Amino acid sequence: MQAIIFIGIQATGKSTFYKQNFFNTHVHISLDLLRTRNREQVFLQACCQTRQKFVVDNTNPTIEERQRYIKLAHTSKYEVIGYYFESKIKEALERNSFRSGKSLVPEKGILGTYHRLEVPSLDEGFDQLFYVRLAEEGIFEVIPWKS
Repeated sequence: MQAIIFIGIQATGKSTFYKQNFFNTHVHISLDLLRTRNREQVFLQACCQTRQKFVVDNTNPTIEERQRYIKLAHTSKYEVIGYYFESKIKEALERNSFRSGKSLVPEKGILGTYHRLEVPSLDEGFDQLFYVRLAEEGIFEVIPWKS
């Protein structure tokens, strides 16, 4: 079983990457959709109890925030895979400017996440890590992690 954890600031393509790569195979766990940590926890527990693959599609900027998912996944005997999304502030702010409604993130929210962002490492408990870059024309480039 796989537990996938996305890492990166807002407007780096995480939700689009989920739709393109995991929509048909993994449950989508996102605070944008679930709204509360309690609901998120209920979904995570349900996935673990039913042995369902899942993707945590949040910013997960700090080691501490990622640990709640890594520990639960390892306790449930999941392989934990991290995807770190290239987090260039200028590009993220530009992409965000094309959003509207609830998907538009306040600039200070993106900047706050950027300043808290800690680059992940295998030492956190990831079994695999990948670097994801949004290339030209919305194509994602996935590169194996180099420690």
